[in-house]
Amino acid sequence: MIMFENPPVLSLIALMPLVGVPFIMALADDPCGHRNARWIALFVTIFTFVLSVIFVWYPFDISTSEFQFVEEYRWFGPFQYKMGVDGISMLFVILTTFLLPLCIIASWDSVRERVSEYMIAFLVLETLMIGVFCALDLVLFYLFFEAGLIPMFLIIGVWGGKRRVYASYKFFLYTLFGSVLMLLAMMFIYWDAKTTDIPALINAIAQNPRLFSSEVQWWLWLAFFASFAVKMPMWPVHTWLPDAHVEAPTAGSVVLAGILLKMGGYGFLRFSIPMFPLASIELAPLVFALSVVAIIYTSLVALAQVDMKKLIAYSSVAHMGFVTMGIFAGNSQGIDGAIFQMLSHGIVSAALFLCVGVVYDRMHTREIAAYGGLVNRMPIYAFCFLVFTMANIGLPGTSGFIGEFLTLVGAFKANSWVAVFATTGIILSACYALLLYRKVILGVLEKPKLKFISDMNTREISIMLPLIILTILFGFYPSPILDVTSASVRNLVANFEAASQVATVLAAQ
Repeated sequence: MIMFENPPVLSLIALMPLVGVPFIMALADDPCGHRNARWIALFVTIFTFVLSVIFVWYPFDISTSEFQFVEEYRWFGPFQYKMGVDGISMLFVILTTFLLPLCIIASWDSVRERVSEYMIAFLVLETLMIGVFCALDLVLFYLFFEAGLIPMFLIIGVWGGKRRVYASYKFFLYTLFGSVLMLLAMMFIYWDAKTTDIPALINAIAQNPRLFSSEVQWWLWLAFFASFAVKMPMWPVHTWLPDAHVEAPTAGSVVLAGILLKMGGYGFLRFSIPMFPLASIELAPLVFALSVVAIIYTSLVALAQVDMKKLIAYSSVAHMGFVTMGIFAGNSQGIDGAIFQMLSHGIVSAALFLCVGVVYDRMHTREIAAYGGLVNRMPIYAFCFLVFTMANIGLPGTSGFIGEFLTLVGAFKANSWVAVFATTGIILSACYALLLYRKVILGVLEKPKLKFISDMNTREISIMLPLIILTILFGFYPSPILDVTSASVRNLVANFEAASQVATVLAAQ
């Protein structure tokens, strides 16, 4: 029996990218077929984005923390196909549908082999990523979460660089191992709670934080943590990320940094904090320690990089340290900042990888030493790179500042020393980001190969323009994001504080 509180708009949006798959599969493997495959993929992804704005963003009620656009269908056995979004997950759906058309445009000229398969991989990946953020059943979430590995594995392994096979297998095995532990935890939850309904579990634990005993919560928390920590990734399980970024095609790096990494942070917000609050409180010092190490250590490693993509990849690990720090601060400032940081990083890091792709398409190298003085030949490119470099540093007036500032405020309220050590990461980020900009963009144009390099074309400018607008807009006016998340974050923090009181009573006993 199908029960729809609302029309099935989320399923429509999630499945829309797949509409283009049979049309692309029917095309011939020739230049004309490749051109049509690009246009079909672009049209479908743009249409999916328009649908998500019209039917999800615009009618979304920001005054409630309840899940909206809920659709429920009896699936098999006790499990159900259940979709819905709240103020947290809805923003990630919009981010996903926004970035995918840019990925298709970015791949327009750079991908020349197996174009149809490439476009199909991205369309399937978009469906699976949207499904992760909309799933309201544990089994459904796990299927979307794991299935997303397959198209990303192919994107890296087929269209990547020289070491693409090594990088793709490393990415797959790292993330799969953590997810197996999460599956075991989900099975235990079902056996113990007799349901896999995520909202039902969250509400039950909110009313009784001791629904799972403190010891059981520890093990469940650690099992989920193993999966989400690898996905973000957190130090020390981050080593797959630089290899994956370096070998992935430009659009693959955009999806990886812009969306896939955010699934780890989303998992902490959807599962770890609301479902295992007692364990989250007790193990928060562990997360703080790992976050601070990630912020400082990976920033120092970024300083030593000679490959632009690798530098930005290590920068992503450092920025995700701010996210985990803010989430487990357990207060509204920290969680608001973590969500904002994830969305801002999804825009800024995607833009930085696109900037690397622009010069790579021309020079076919990502070595920092191969560049220098590009401002003399590429002034538009220099301006775009400057905007995103400043946002990556967290300059006031850019979206990067809002997220970092709020996470540091939240961390300071939870543990002042954590905030003090994490602040050094901002200084280090300025060092590696400005050093990269100086070596690539500024100075005298001395290398002969660069003297005839062309500036960004209309297609590349059309990709960068919306990213620049959003980076600056959210830097000066963050309300469109913070207002949407406000009710959900307040509810999450209230439940977390109630669990904190229970933990205090337990400690006194």
